Formats: sequence, structure tokens, C-alpha cells
Amino acid sequence: MKSSKIAKRGQKAYIYILPWLIGLLVLQLYPFIASFIYSFTNYNAFGKMNFIGLDNYIKLFTKDREFYKSIGVTLKYTLLTVPGKIILSLAVAVMLNKARKGIGIMRTIFYLPSLFGGSIAIALLWKLLFMDSGLINSILNFFRISSISWLGDPKVSLVTLSSLEIWQFGSSMVMFLAALKQVPQSLYEAAGIDGANRAQAFFRITFPQITPILFFTIIMQTINALQNFTSAFVITKGGPVKSTYMLGLKLYNDGFAYYKMGYASASSWIIFMLILVITLILFGTQRYWVFYEDEVK
Repeated sequence: MKSSKIAKRGQKAYIYILPWLIGLLVLQLYPFIASFIYSFTNYNAFGKMNFIGLDNYIKLFTKDREFYKSIGVTLKYTLLTVPGKIILSLAVAVMLNKARKGIGIMRTIFYLPSLFGGSIAIALLWKLLFMDSGLINSILNFFRISSISWLGDPKVSLVTLSSLEIWQFGSSMVMFLAALKQVPQSLYEAAGIDGANRAQAFFRITFPQITPILFFTIIMQTINALQNFTSAFVITKGGPVKSTYMLGLKLYNDGFAYYKMGYASASSWIIFMLILVITLILFGTQRYWVFYEDEVK
């Protein structure tokens, strides 16, 4: 009897996870495998699909100048957004890690931008703010400062896009805040008795204690930055002069503007390999600076 009851419970469990399982197979696993197969073909979504071997990859690395340009832009964008977002979110988390009146409301306000994520509406709002006749230039003109071509100057446009991602620091802030709450107050009390100042207490006590969360945040933000598409597509379309032409946007143009689905699939696997290599490098460095609970001295 017990075995039959256990079997029935198991069947019910499979029924509950069935929607998730179908979603995993249809929306994730199938596209993952299909894109790998398409990357070795000349698939264009309309005509007959022919196997062409490594031609797509060879063309990417030997003939496509936009490919190297987009890699450079994507890496530069990642180097701007990831450190900027982490530093800002950690600084705000430290500031909000204090018991004071209205602290809950302040935390909510700082977290709000992250609720919108990489939405098209927020990207359009950013475009309106930073256009030549937008609010930002109007404020500068009010203080008699010359307008800046935030979206038209190749030297500034990528920084403008990066600021949108950095502004959405709420999720990282929440994780840092949770990590800061776990640091034992007794360590700070002991450091105070030994005469340590705030900077010494932060770098000798706080920082080692939160490095696991810091490491996780770096990994996740790096992956997100390398896959960026929405802001570049909505705000600048990759311009001016390809200064914001990221890999995600190139993939979209190849696949949905020029209907070179096989070629776009090859680009997607290059993005995947780039993410994999950078992630492995980060994991390789963690033993030098990430301190887990049983390692913190």
C-alpha cells in the first residue's frame, strides 16, 4: 500500500513539473540544439537548408569586419557596465545597511529601476532624456553649459548606453545588502577595540565576508552585459558609425534583417563561447580573492 501511495505521489509530482519541463524542452533545449545545427548550414528561413560545414565560422573570422567591431564594442560595454554597476550597488548597499527612519522606503526607491529590467519603454525613455533636445541637455543649458550629443557622438554614445544598465543596479544592491546583514557585528566591535577605522574595517572584515556574493554578481552581470541587445537596438540602432554595434544587435540584423539564420546562429554560438571562456576565467581567479565562510580569517 505504501509503495502505491508513493508511486501516486510521484505521478502527481511529474504532473506539476510538466509545464516547466515542456517549457525547458521547447523554449530552451530545442532552440539551443537547433541553433548549433543551423550554424553549419545556409539556412535562411525560406529556402532549402544545405550543410556548408564551417563556412559560417570561417566567414565570421576572416571576412566579416563588423564581427570584430561588434566584439570590441561588446567587451568595452561590459568593462564599463559591470564595474560601474557593482561599485554603485555596493556603495548604496553600505549606505542603506543602517537602521534609520524611512530606510525601508529608501531601499524600495533604489530598487525600483530594476523592476523594469531591459524593457523597451525604459530604453525609449533613456533615448528621450539624452537626445539633443532632451531633458539632460536642457538642464545643462539652464546652467549655461553647452549641449552634448549623447547619442550622436561616437566617443559618448556607448557611455550613454552603459549608464542605462548601471542605473538599474537594484537587484545587485539587494544581494549586497543581504550579504552585509550576515556579517557578525562582533567582528566590528573587536576591530573597534583594536583601533581600526571604517576603511580598515571594510577591507579587512566586510569585503572578505561578502566576496562570495560579489563573485556571483560579477558572473551574472558579465553574462547579461555580453548579451545586451535592447538598449542598442532601441536607442541607437548600433550607431553612430557602429560605436554601439554589439554582438547581440549584429546577430539580430543577420538573422531577422538579412534572413541569414545559419550565419546568425554561428554568431550566437560565438557569443556563447565568449561567455563560457570569460566565466571559466573568472572561476579560475576566485581562489585568489573569494573567501568562503570556512576560509575567512
